[in-house]
Amino acid sequence: MAPRLTQPLKWAILAVITGVTVFGILTIGPKPEVEAQDRSPVIDVRTADAEMNAAIGRARATLPTFWASYDAPKGSETGHSLKVRFPTRNGAEHIWMADVKKLPNGTYSARFANRPRDLPGKREGDLAEFREVDISDWMFTRNDKIVGGETIKPLLKSMPKADADALRARMEQP
Repeated sequence: MAPRLTQPLKWAILAVITGVTVFGILTIGPKPEVEAQDRSPVIDVRTADAEMNAAIGRARATLPTFWASYDAPKGSETGHSLKVRFPTRNGAEHIWMADVKKLPNGTYSARFANRPRDLPGKREGDLAEFREVDISDWMFTRNDKIVGGETIKPLLKSMPKADADALRARMEQP
């Protein structure tokens, strides 16, 4: 049996994975090219990208799985994160959010897990509020495997093979 990791170490591992892999920032914009900025990969995907829109649809359809674990996590389920769409001057930026909280007014708050690229004045770690309609993906870890993360899958082909293979190995298979 593997040793249990402390919560701060789990967050650190999640942050590293987020910064080094596609968990970083997904920006839907006018260009289909891959860009890197400050060691956080930025993948620009056309708004009309059918594969990504299907992944967002699957993620949104399975959001109850996320909330069930969030509300009553098993001992092996940690690191609950949401990918949220924020409007920008050029379209939208989808970014992973950590430390998710449900607010009494029916909205949510969380902290930016990476540095936003197109949200002036916002930084990694800043708190932001959003609505459920703005959620484009979700994930958490169970037994050190990634559960969810539907929008990561279409982006694997844009990553170096070794990185994509390592990430696939960390994802829970249905």
